[in-house]
Amino acid sequence: MHYTDEPVVTLRGLRSVTLRVPDVVTSKDFYTQVWGLGLTEEDRDRFWLRGTGQEHHILKLEEHEANSLGGLSFAVGTPGEVDEAGRRLVAAGIPLLREPGRNDDDAAGGYGLAFVDPEGRIVELVSEVNAVVRGDENGHPSVPRALAHVVLNTVDIETATQFYTQVLGMRISDWSERQMAFLRCTPKHHVIAFNQAAWTSVNHVAYELSTIDHFMRGIGNLKTHGIEPQWGPGRHGPGNNTFSYFTDPAGLVCEYTSEVEEINEDTWLCRTWRRTPELSDQWRTAGPPTSGVRSAMAGVPDLGARAAVEASDGYFLDEVQSGTETPDQRAARGRF
Repeated sequence: MHYTDEPVVTLRGLRSVTLRVPDVVTSKDFYTQVWGLGLTEEDRDRFWLRGTGQEHHILKLEEHEANSLGGLSFAVGTPGEVDEAGRRLVAAGIPLLREPGRNDDDAAGGYGLAFVDPEGRIVELVSEVNAVVRGDENGHPSVPRALAHVVLNTVDIETATQFYTQVLGMRISDWSERQMAFLRCTPKHHVIAFNQAAWTSVNHVAYELSTIDHFMRGIGNLKTHGIEPQWGPGRHGPGNNTFSYFTDPAGLVCEYTSEVEEINEDTWLCRTWRRTPELSDQWRTAGPPTSGVRSAMAGVPDLGARAAVEASDGYFLDEVQSGTETPDQRAARGRF
């Protein structure tokens, strides 16, 4: 399928990920008291968590009946770019869940819009979010600086990569055979990766530590809490980044990483990596991933916004495109 002649927007980076979990307070306590994130703001069953970088938050946690992806938020330069992206999305036949405008319902604020990708993931494009004071990573050597990347399980890796490259202008950095695709929108090797799987779900979320020393100290800090890596530490082939994988209280996989490869756009050539132990872990220190983390990476089937909106009066996204939605359906859409 061909979506657009040119991307609808120029992305400046991956700002944050929203995860929905059954026990949001327990997850919040883990990420603030153990994992190293700071609490920016909270509102009943929603929590905005930050690293030491400049982003208002890099992780948003929400209460939900089952683990699921609440959405991905990408940085856009100006409100004018958001408006133009909205016009181009509609022209390309991609319905909007939230029209361009101020997002006063979110603690981060900003001017943005939201839409749904082909597998039901909510994608937000936002500019001018609320500022926060940078954290002191030197005083807290095991605290993540930023969101490094999110790996998403997909039932159709070709369609997923085509959508994110053609519509959002991302570039494919590398393939891991035809099992994984690594996509970038900054010089970093990847901010999103897709993994071919039996169903759509979150595979894992990776958090960037500023140096390899911070990375190792983070692992050590988790060990003092009785939490052992389920894969790692090691160094991947694609991206050349360090890795150590854990599971959080909800059973979602979280990763510490550092030293992600930076790409020179003028000279980089996409490669296909074989899925071999020496390329999955160049150091050969990690050993194989545990059966537990493999199962957690598979996640549970997640239809995303499609499931939630369908549940409200049988509504499906086609009604947005055709203009036949009812007022109740429009109200349901506005909740996302």
